Amino acid sequence: MSGKNVKYVLIAVFAVLMVWFVKDAFTQPGVQDLSGGFEEVAMYRNENNTGPIQRIYAVTVADTLWDQMQQYGDFMPHTKYGTTQVYFFLQGQPAPTAVSPGEQNFDAQFQPNCLAKYEKDAMGQVSLVKRPFR
Repeated sequence: MSGKNVKYVLIAVFAVLMVWFVKDAFTQPGVQDLSGGFEEVAMYRNENNTGPIQRIYAVTVADTLWDQMQQYGDFMPHTKYGTTQVYFFLQGQPAPTAVSPGEQNFDAQFQPNCLAKYEKDAMGQVSLVKRPFR
């Protein structure tokens, strides 16, 4: 093989790799790929960018697909030493439109409608607790 042919082969390999990398970057799975009709109805994130970041979400679901809820929580943003909490509510049932930090993250009137709570703590430990929970 001549030097000219090697150059064209290397260019072709590089082009194929670039197309593959770009395609892979734009086709990553996400919450839109989950079956369950997830819809975020409330979200809170503290303004602290230098310390632990706390994220709290209220999400409605079409069905109690526990593995899909677990995957949804895994897709949510998480910051090292921060916490991420996701509360799941059944679509068509009352759900909070606001969440806040503290002991109680939403109005107590919605507690009976909460199906499950996903939490990723400061050390990256994940839990999905089905109702009833504290």
